Amino acid sequence: MAAHVKDLHHLIDQAKALEPVRVAVADAAQKVVIETLRDAHALGFVEPRLVGEPEAIAAICEDLGWSPADHWIVSANTDSEAAAKAVELVRRGEADTVMKGLIHTDAFMRALLDKDRGLRVPGQRVSHVFLVEVSTHPKLLGITDAAINIAPDLNAKAQILQNAIDLFHLLGVETPKVAVLSAVETVNPEITSTLDAACLTLMARRGQIAGAIVDGPLAFDNAISRRAAEAKGIASAVAGDADILLVPDLVSGNILAKNLEYLAGAVAAGIAVGLAVPVVLTSRADPAPARLASLALAALVHHRAPRARTKTASPESSLHVAPQPEHACCPLPG
Repeated sequence: MAAHVKDLHHLIDQAKALEPVRVAVADAAQKVVIETLRDAHALGFVEPRLVGEPEAIAAICEDLGWSPADHWIVSANTDSEAAAKAVELVRRGEADTVMKGLIHTDAFMRALLDKDRGLRVPGQRVSHVFLVEVSTHPKLLGITDAAINIAPDLNAKAQILQNAIDLFHLLGVETPKVAVLSAVETVNPEITSTLDAACLTLMARRGQIAGAIVDGPLAFDNAISRRAAEAKGIASAVAGDADILLVPDLVSGNILAKNLEYLAGAVAAGIAVGLAVPVVLTSRADPAPARLASLALAALVHHRAPRARTKTASPESSLHVAPQPEHACCPLPG
């Protein structure tokens, strides 16, 4: 199996070799969304289900010179209706994954997380993983969770981390290396994230977190630069060679991801995991490679993951999704 995933094009190439996945797009009446689905369909790994206002969708398709099949268009008049219908297509077995279109992210997430009619999996935490391609770095970096869980505690971080590890396994990385980030590489009782990092490292060594080499706390430079790690005398199998970066909280993760995007020219693809199907969260600010790679990522997860199916606007950054409180991501017992 591959030691790491080199770039986003690799994901697209892998998806092209598989059967197309049926993607239900909530509120698809947006040019960039339909362009993305058109391109993914032309590459052979997507069969779209365009949920939204039929006349608006048809007009955009005509403007783009694309003629989708009639049954690919599903009528919906509002954000909430579009999200509910996209989810219902999955629940009825008529779609394999869901994608955010021109819809308010809160409305989209509300439908996904609905206790009775959504795509929750009992006992499973919902989290998000960005796969970030930086031209100066030799492999993709996984960043989690910079989008959904706001201020996870130790237990939540363990679940978020396991979700990311499981995703990397599906991508062919047999034993991903995980850096649990903080501001420093030593345990400081005054910095809670260093305590969590130390606990997560021990949990991985004792099998409570499976399938990865985990080390922390590590500062960002130590996690990705061997030179920085060696200069500080850090002896670690992870330092300087991390595949996954577990961030302390949503704020720090979001800042990290957007810094890479806007200052280092990175391209970020990503999906929400922990639901019955992979969920693509995109916006009209996404560059084409990120949008296509996110769909390819969802296709790979669909084909490779064990089946866990259910019973029956303003321009945004490509790194924007709606944050969720702890109780929404994983309801407390009781």
